Amino acid sequence: MRTTRVFSRSFLPLILVSLMMIPGLTNAYPNGIGGEASNAGETIDDVAKEGCLCHGNEPSNSVMVILVDVPYTWTPGAEYPMRLEVIGGPDTDMGGFSARVNSGELSGDGQPWEGDSKTRTHVSSSTRIFELIWTAPEAGTGTVDFWISGNAVNGADGPAGDYWNQLFFNLIEVAEDDNRGTRTLIAGSGTPEAPESKAGEIDISTLGAGFRAHWLGLLGFGAVVAVIIFCGLLLRYGFSTSYKGRSNLLRLRYKINRRGDQ
Repeated sequence: MRTTRVFSRSFLPLILVSLMMIPGLTNAYPNGIGGEASNAGETIDDVAKEGCLCHGNEPSNSVMVILVDVPYTWTPGAEYPMRLEVIGGPDTDMGGFSARVNSGELSGDGQPWEGDSKTRTHVSSSTRIFELIWTAPEAGTGTVDFWISGNAVNGADGPAGDYWNQLFFNLIEVAEDDNRGTRTLIAGSGTPEAPESKAGEIDISTLGAGFRAHWLGLLGFGAVVAVIIFCGLLLRYGFSTSYKGRSNLLRLRYKINRRGDQ
């Protein structure tokens, strides 16, 4: 009995350490992700369509999801190689993606999610550039929809400092290749997001001038108003002929001029 207790105590620290590691494993997916996912009590139907919630609750404009060599239309059975790039976010080379189409097959870098050829995801988080190949479906399929979620991560445990964004588009079927070439689709601007300001606090230096400059401006404005008032009073009472305090000589001249007697 004593031997059993000693054995249990010796393995107790190992069990605790293993339990502590479980949340870290469930908060990140360095080997790819897709399909249904749960995070913070919320379940989504598909990561490619609804976003990488394990790296943040909302998409960020600071991350650019770029897809190069996208055709304008598609023809049945043709293959369309495209390059996916994730730019912005943390200053690392770590990132990933989850892609889905509603028709055709995706191949290239990464792997399908749970064997579904309509999906593709990363197998390593050490790069943000991926090659994708879409094989068009059979004739009569019509418009094909694409959903791509890309993330940029900092490698730390947990979602803090990670960002993601999404790219949605569709392609129209044509009977023959129209030779219109390819295009580049971009979601996001790559501009770093400004930190949220503290509620109720305003830094006066952000208004365009320092605190002293504002006071000097107010004093200058007050001085101008005082000068205008002084000039008005001077004109009203200093040169008015109806002012009783003027000399008798000036009053007499004024009466003579009004009478016309020179």
